[in-house]
Amino acid sequence: MKSFLPLSLACLSLMLPAAAEDACAQPTPEAMAEAAGVTLPKLPWHVANIWWNFEKPVENFSSLEVDITIDRDVPDTYNFYISPCGTADMNGMSFYGGLQTNINGWANKESRERVHRGKGAIFSRWSSDKKTPIGLDHVHTAADDCLVESAGYEGEFASVRRPFAWTKGTYTWSLTKGATEEIGGKTHTWFTCRVKPAGGEAHEIGSLRFEGKEFTYWARHSAFVEVYSTAKIPRSGIPKVVVTFGAPRINGVALPSKQTIAYYPDKGGPDSPDCAKINADGTNCVVTVGPIFKRPEAERRHVVAPAP
Repeated sequence: MKSFLPLSLACLSLMLPAAAEDACAQPTPEAMAEAAGVTLPKLPWHVANIWWNFEKPVENFSSLEVDITIDRDVPDTYNFYISPCGTADMNGMSFYGGLQTNINGWANKESRERVHRGKGAIFSRWSSDKKTPIGLDHVHTAADDCLVESAGYEGEFASVRRPFAWTKGTYTWSLTKGATEEIGGKTHTWFTCRVKPAGGEAHEIGSLRFEGKEFTYWARHSAFVEVYSTAKIPRSGIPKVVVTFGAPRINGVALPSKQTIAYYPDKGGPDSPDCAKINADGTNCVVTVGPIFKRPEAERRHVVAPAP
């Protein structure tokens, strides 16, 4: 006997949208590693690293801007970190930041309970020696929805994170020098992080305080793409995606790079299964993330060049 939906239910089923397709979907990392005959290192995985090398350090540093373009939406079912500012340095103090699919941290400066807020942007700095604890008095939040953290599991750091529903498109991650203040007879300076979608309004993430008044940015810049781990998603998949990094602009100027290097770490970390390739598109660096494969050792570090 044939059965039929009541007319009202049948009409409703036609009106319901289909489940969103995951344009990033691939087999699990474990399945891809087995097929490629490789062993997965422990998370996090720096699947791609880029280094721009300049002629000399930049004195009177006041701003940093990097454009990033993401070719498809990366759902928050992945732990995926796009860092247009990887390890960076001014006056010997290190910092980094970027976009994540799953930001997490403390809901305020009094809490120590970790919460997860989905997609967002982050800005973090380490203490000068990475061993001396750095407290949350170094952090200004941009709004009540910001998260903060100060801990030592990756070297002593302080951080601000804020929800930001990024998707496919082009964004500018920026850092801008701001106000100074005197503490114990010494000058300290605030730097503010923002993310601006192309054609849209800038979204302020928060500010971090650095010791000093005048700053020199080192003679290089880095960016990376990472798959990481959280309590919410301990074992993330690797999304299939293309991320394009523009040349970094320091004090509003895109400095010419003497040499731009791609690096895919597998010994000394953070190690990664080989699943990404970096090529040049003019002055842009294009990171294509896909299936796991075996990379020839001679190709583990190379000058960024156009795709063959």
